Amino acid sequence: MLKFRMGIVLLFGILAMAALSSGCWMMVPVAAGGAGVSGTYVYINGEMTTDYNASIDKVWAAAEKTIADMQGTDVEPVREIAQGTINVVINDEKVLIKIRYKEKNLTTVAIRVGLFGNKLSSKMLHDKLSENLAKKK
Repeated sequence: MLKFRMGIVLLFGILAMAALSSGCWMMVPVAAGGAGVSGTYVYINGEMTTDYNASIDKVWAAAEKTIADMQGTDVEPVREIAQGTINVVINDEKVLIKIRYKEKNLTTVAIRVGLFGNKLSSKMLHDKLSENLAKKK
């Protein structure tokens, strides 16, 4: 019985690793209480998305600070009432940041680094944005 359970656990682990490494999708839990992050990052088709517990204006300002901190160049912001995008080059990589109003104090941010996406770089930018958002509170 023990060998059977270990086999199932091993099979599940292999399948989980295959799904995560395929780049199709991924959910990464965030530690509770992380500076304004709602709880999960979702990585779909090269874009990492999460919700921030802050107004769109505060999140936009934190995104601008993040770009400045990362010495972004060729910054092209397009801001509308309930959404906006920022195209920027950071470390010779094109970055697209999409910011969208969800509720009064809930804002969705999606980040794509490069043409096909880069999980690690997107996560790093979200972490930096979260830090800057925490400083503004």
